[in-house]
Amino acid sequence: MTKSQQYFQDMVEYHKEAFEEFLEASRQYDPHTGNGQQELDEKGEKVLGLIRRYEHMLCNTSEGSKYGKFSNKTAETFWKYIRAEFPKIDFIGIRT
Repeated sequence: MTKSQQYFQDMVEYHKEAFEEFLEASRQYDPHTGNGQQELDEKGEKVLGLIRRYEHMLCNTSEGSKYGKFSNKTAETFWKYIRAEFPKIDFIGIRT
């Protein structure tokens, strides 16, 4: 298991309730009509804060070391896991 995958699993496990609420809001959201946008935004802001915190923890150790160039790739991998599990994550804050 990669470090990115471990951080992703830890994040979802420790904050299960917030991610379940976001998943429910994303199921109700319709990107074509914008129905459910407000709830998606509300639940999504909390989830984005958690994601940013874990992304920072994941990348912080490598940025100051000789592995700093891998930090972007690590963040991209972390987001790949997020987008696979939560495909509507990028719709937070979007106005249709």
